[in-house]
Amino acid sequence: MTLQQLKYFIEVANCGSINKAAEGLFIAQPSLSNALRELESEIGHELLTRTPRGISLTTDGAEFLGYARQVVEQASLLEQRWLNKKPSRRLCSISTQHYAFAVNAFVNMVKKTDAEEYEYTLREARTFEIVEDVKNLRSELGILYMNNFNRQVLEKLLRENNLTFHPLFSAVPHVFISTANPLARKKYVTLEDLADYPRLSFEQGDYNSFYFSEEILSTEYARKDIHVGDRATIFNLMIGLNGYTISTGIVSADLNGDNITAVPLRVNDSIEVGWISHKDIQLSRQAAMYLEELKAVVAEHGVNIKNEL
Repeated sequence: MTLQQLKYFIEVANCGSINKAAEGLFIAQPSLSNALRELESEIGHELLTRTPRGISLTTDGAEFLGYARQVVEQASLLEQRWLNKKPSRRLCSISTQHYAFAVNAFVNMVKKTDAEEYEYTLREARTFEIVEDVKNLRSELGILYMNNFNRQVLEKLLRENNLTFHPLFSAVPHVFISTANPLARKKYVTLEDLADYPRLSFEQGDYNSFYFSEEILSTEYARKDIHVGDRATIFNLMIGLNGYTISTGIVSADLNGDNITAVPLRVNDSIEVGWISHKDIQLSRQAAMYLEELKAVVAEHGVNIKNEL
C-alpha cells in the first residue's frame, strides 16, 4: 500500500467518479482504475461499488477513507516540517438546508484558513440530498433540522445509512417576513394571522414528502402556497409579495440585508437544528474548524448550544 494509492482513493471518493478523478489527477483513467483494484486486492476488501452512473463507497470503503485521510494529512504535515514543502491544498465540503447562519460560519472558516491553496464546497441542498451527500462522502457533514413530526422518519433514514445526528441548538419557530409586512410590528403571530399571506417553502424535488420539508407545519393547509429553489428567491418574494416562511428566527443582516425580520410564531412546536456525519469517518481538521465557527455564529444570536458540539 502506497501513499499515492491513498491519494488516488481519496480523490475518487471526493469526485464520485473515476473519470473525473483521473482528469483532476492528470492520469489516464485505466491507470487509475488499475491502481484502485491493486489497492483493493492488497487489503482484501472491496472499497468501491462501480455502476454506470459512477462509484460509491462500500461500508469498508467508508471506513478505509477515514484512515486514508488521516495518513495523508499526517504525511503532509511531515513534509511541511522536514522537507519544507508548502502546505497541501485544503479540502472541505458541507451540505446544508437553507440557513444563513450556516453560510456565515462558512465565510468565517474560509477567512481564517491559513492555507495557500484550498478547494471548498458549500451546497445548499434539499433534505434528502444532504443525507445522500454525507452518506456517499461528497460532504463531510450536513446541516438540517428535526422536530416531533419528522424525527422518527429522519432518524430511521440516518440509521439505515450509517449516519449520526448531532444536536446543535433548539429554537422557537419564527416567521421570516419583510419589515414592510404589517405583521412585522407584532410581538408574535399565529397561524390565523398568516392566513392571508403567501406561504413560501423550499421545494424538495423527487422527495417532496412532508417529512423532508425544511419548514415545520408543512401539513397545515395554506390557501396561498409558493415553492422556491433558493434563498435569494424566497427573500425576494417576502419583500415583493409579503410572503412568509417558517424557520429558526436567526436572521443574518450581513447576508439578507435589513429588510427581513423574524417574528415569533405562537405554536406548540420547536426546531432542533443539528449536523449529521458518517459514523465511520473522523472529521477532518477543516470540518472541525467549520463546526467551531458554526457554534460561534449561532451563539452570537443568544442561542444555547447543545453540549455535544
